Amino acid sequence: MTTLPDHTEKKLGLVIDLDTCVGCHACVTACKGWNTENYGVALSDNDAYGGDPVGTFLNRVHAFEVQPSNGAAQTIHFPKSCLHCDDAPCVTVCPTGASYKRVEDGIVLVDEDACIGCGLCAWACPYGARELDQSAGVMKKCTLCVDRIYNENLPEEDRVPACVRTCPAGARHFGDFSDPESNVSRLTAERGGMDLMPEQGTKPVNKYLPPRAKDRLTADTTAQQLKPVADSPKGFLAWLDKTLEAF
Repeated sequence: MTTLPDHTEKKLGLVIDLDTCVGCHACVTACKGWNTENYGVALSDNDAYGGDPVGTFLNRVHAFEVQPSNGAAQTIHFPKSCLHCDDAPCVTVCPTGASYKRVEDGIVLVDEDACIGCGLCAWACPYGARELDQSAGVMKKCTLCVDRIYNENLPEEDRVPACVRTCPAGARHFGDFSDPESNVSRLTAERGGMDLMPEQGTKPVNKYLPPRAKDRLTADTTAQQLKPVADSPKGFLAWLDKTLEAF
């Protein structure tokens, strides 16, 4: 079995703002495109336009309807990918050492040349963040776009995961959690960033920012907003109203 490092020099990961995510799936599309064309074996799609399509995705967005104790129901869009856990069970169950956690930055990766596609890591992951690529026969997972973030041939603003770079709502943030002054550390502290399923004991690096409380309109405020601004039309509207009455 594979062992986890005693420590990592950095803790690179994502902060995802559930209050800002609009569920547009731009992150899913960008992730699929980048990882199909670059790192590792291309992400396959089988029978993509048929009756039983099957494909490999490293990032997915789920949608849930939640009912607050007060007010109307809300739709929450919940992106999910590998959380690069400090105590990653997917690593320790791997019989070949293909799954490993890097000392230099804490990113969990798969050596696809060593992977035998046994699926033990997928069974061990409580988040369902690993997928067996049916065409390649190897396990695939989020790499935090390790081939982008260190690529000096890219402009500095592009040296972030593809999902972060493409998010139109600014709901995804990338940085080093080992630095208390980093953008992700500050966001987590200021907004009460949460672990996903902390009871599993995996110590996920990625954090989620909870939705903010929504403004709620009372009957009085609604009536005030719907109050007419004028008792009778004026200007162009008055002329239009008179003209239409003539017909």
